[in-house]
Amino acid sequence: MCRTRRLKPFLDSLVAHYERPAFIARDPIAVCHRFDDPRDQEVIGLYAATLAWGQRRTILNKLDELCDRMEQRPYSFVWDFGRSRDVTRLDGFRHRTFTSVDAVWFTACLSRLLHQYKTVEAIFAAGHALGALDTGPAIHDFSERMMNALAGTPPRMQKHLARPLRGSAAKRLCLYLRWMVRPGPVDLGLWTSIGPHQLVLPLDVHSGRQARALGVLTRNSNDWQAAQELTLACRDLCQEDPARYDYAFFGLGISGELPLHLTPPPAANRA
Repeated sequence: MCRTRRLKPFLDSLVAHYERPAFIARDPIAVCHRFDDPRDQEVIGLYAATLAWGQRRTILNKLDELCDRMEQRPYSFVWDFGRSRDVTRLDGFRHRTFTSVDAVWFTACLSRLLHQYKTVEAIFAAGHALGALDTGPAIHDFSERMMNALAGTPPRMQKHLARPLRGSAAKRLCLYLRWMVRPGPVDLGLWTSIGPHQLVLPLDVHSGRQARALGVLTRNSNDWQAAQELTLACRDLCQEDPARYDYAFFGLGISGELPLHLTPPPAANRA
């Protein structure tokens, strides 16, 4: 961990550079900030995180379309889905491999769970222990509950519902929990049933590449073990809020270059 500690000033500078309100407009979390009701924010946030792969402009355009289909009332739309809402409002919606069939089943399953638990937070809390080391079990439990909420749910839904206990890095659901749990200015800090210290960093090809280049991550695969390894290293820097460093790795990875005012870490600190 000594190498990681030497990187702390550099990583903290990256976090300060990226974790600002200006980050919001070009990120999928922007759709959450449009709503005032926390119930709307957590529901649309789940869709935003689920669709968060590909070009960010395309993601934002698709989220705009989805909000229009939901009549700008995400919680109400999902709550009433299949009862007083016309399910055909999702006909034709698609983003990459997330088809209109997926949208209908995802919404129907979430609707069933909302009627049981009332909020998305409560669904996750049902699978989360207060003393848990991380959110892996809660994410896995949420995915299982979604898959089992309705009889006949197609197996293809599994590709949109990560299972950390089977090795998935669960990048999109880790990202969603970061949004819901951490305080602002970018994240929403809506939930209290999960602590920031329990969050796992969202690991993808961009953040993984940067973490390995800096010597913070040694595992080659972008799987759950790698996400835990990266999170453990970041806990060594900030025990109460390791996920803050997602802004450093993701921001540097997605921009492709170091901000001009920052000094690269010494080469000796790199892998």
